[in-house]
Amino acid sequence: MLSVLLLVSGLVGCEKNKENETARTHMAIAASGNIAASRFADSSTCGECHSASARARALRDPVGATVAPFDLWRSSMMANAARDPLWRAVVSAEVAATPSRKTEIEATCMRCHAPMATTSTLDALDEHTPAAGLTRDGVSCTVCHQILPEGLGDASSFTGGFRIGATQEIFGPHPDPRAKPMINRSGFTPVEGPHILRSALCATCHTLITDAVAADGRAIGVRFPEQTPYLEWQNSIFNDEEEPGSDQAQSCQSCHEPRTDEYGREIRTPIAHNPRGRDYRGLGERAVGRHVFVGGNTLIPAILRDNSQQLAVAAPRDAFDETIRRARRQLESATARLTIESASRSGDELEFAVVVENLTGHKFPTGFPSRRAWLHVTVRDENGKVVFSSGGFDDSGRIVESHQEPLPSEGAGGPIEPHRAMIAEASQVQIYEAIMGAPSGAPTWTLLRASQYLKDNRLLPRGWSVNHPAAKLTRPAGVDADDDFTAGRDNVHYRVSAVGFGPFRVEAELLYEVIGVRFAEELFTNTTPEVAAFRKFYSAASRTPVRVASSRAQVQ
Repeated sequence: MLSVLLLVSGLVGCEKNKENETARTHMAIAASGNIAASRFADSSTCGECHSASARARALRDPVGATVAPFDLWRSSMMANAARDPLWRAVVSAEVAATPSRKTEIEATCMRCHAPMATTSTLDALDEHTPAAGLTRDGVSCTVCHQILPEGLGDASSFTGGFRIGATQEIFGPHPDPRAKPMINRSGFTPVEGPHILRSALCATCHTLITDAVAADGRAIGVRFPEQTPYLEWQNSIFNDEEEPGSDQAQSCQSCHEPRTDEYGREIRTPIAHNPRGRDYRGLGERAVGRHVFVGGNTLIPAILRDNSQQLAVAAPRDAFDETIRRARRQLESATARLTIESASRSGDELEFAVVVENLTGHKFPTGFPSRRAWLHVTVRDENGKVVFSSGGFDDSGRIVESHQEPLPSEGAGGPIEPHRAMIAEASQVQIYEAIMGAPSGAPTWTLLRASQYLKDNRLLPRGWSVNHPAAKLTRPAGVDADDDFTAGRDNVHYRVSAVGFGPFRVEAELLYEVIGVRFAEELFTNTTPEVAAFRKFYSAASRTPVRVASSRAQVQ
């Protein structure tokens, strides 16, 4: 049954042959000069020269590891955007909630998840044609590298408003590219395009503004900022578009497509080898960005890796392992910092503050509103016995109370855990998340019903200002009573009973989930085949949250 629901051509073991077939087809089109009919080629065409080869020194870092764009991209969420089973499930749930808008919903979602599609319906993913192979290739090379510079950063470019040129020009950051080999092999012409390094390029798909509609599909006249990492970044010290820029200014690409290896060393290498896998003579070294595109997603790459046949995955298992490792490393080293301050004891009561600092260039968590982070705080006596715990979790990733029962807010239809300035009970937890609201004021997990945020206490980036033009679309919600929730940080105060002998040890950790349990439970109330399929993948996957930061302190 599952293979009928989600799966596309080649799910019974011959996907690789079909991908190669698709590549050969597009090479034939290129040779005939007819690529302009579709404007795109699949990643295998680019990979012929922009992958690492055992017979070439090109596209390797100082220790010999591959930095080839094709090799690093193929297991990213960009490459697998059209295969992503969570995306398929959410789209199906949106269509089920507003069936009169099916065509518009699928076309809008495919614009960024399957931008090379020749049709605007999800059925295109399941066809046995070369065009369907392009569709499944996700956000591929000839998408981003053909986006025109005009209009980037303007509101008209958001929500998939990028424009693809009709001249088969491939934009790259380097001056004076050697054009003839690429023209001869693929039909595309490499040209210098500095805009490829601008955050505004990423903003075309990573800024998503939706129009709220009623159940009958009628627009209610409200535009809702569903995903705004670019706008959050603009309203931060990291913005490199404004003059004069901060000394900490850096683009999206600086973190997500870095020009350094994992040890901070600049990467310089020839950017291609010939189709036979050997170095081009006289091709000089250039700075190369590692096309890893990792953010905070460790769950979906693991699901793709572990269900490769069913999800028509082309990248090998070890490539996904590397993507997961890099994402985990980024989460653990570059997202947040915790500090325990002002710890004191008065009789049987302890007081302390947990300071959470956002190290990213946007909100944390950011992006799609399934994500959440929370504080797990434990107090132990001198014997190691737990005398207080807030934010513990079970094997399913559910936040639990001290007696290991899930919080009521973890189940579909349950209450919403509010933002907290002070925590005094084990049942109170500081959860950083975005909860959407319908016009009625009730919470909703249907994107097209959302007209407001009932709660958005995700950590703001450093430098965020209420006076910035992007503040209106990125402002927090539900934190007005907390003066300690400020740009780049939040101070959460704890006042807890600590009966027993000291010294007491306070332990705090910030935990993160790609898909918060509450979001998943609400999604699973839908009965579409795609939701049922995703639920099987999700249930079989490890859902242990990632610890992104921790701190300890001792109180006498």
